Amino acid sequence: MANKDKWSQDVTEHSDALDLEDHVFESDDPKHIARSLKASAENSERRKSDPYRSAMSMLTFYINRAGKNLPKEQKAVLEDAKDELRIAFGREPKD
Repeated sequence: MANKDKWSQDVTEHSDALDLEDHVFESDDPKHIARSLKASAENSERRKSDPYRSAMSMLTFYINRAGKNLPKEQKAVLEDAKDELRIAFGREPKD
């Protein structure tokens, strides 16, 4: 990797645990993001934890690493995707 500052982008694009849909975190549809992450986690044979935890970890990692560079609108979509992911896995969304 040429630029050490882009290590989180490299992790997102080349995760050893999940094969992510291209540009999934750029979607404006929280349900689409959740469905995509769920499918990636369930189809992965390389993940180290259960599918829910792997999917939620990747989403949280992306939100945290994007930080201040993430537009407010997209951060809201990604936060909503957390609840959609919980629902997709049969869990209660957080209040």
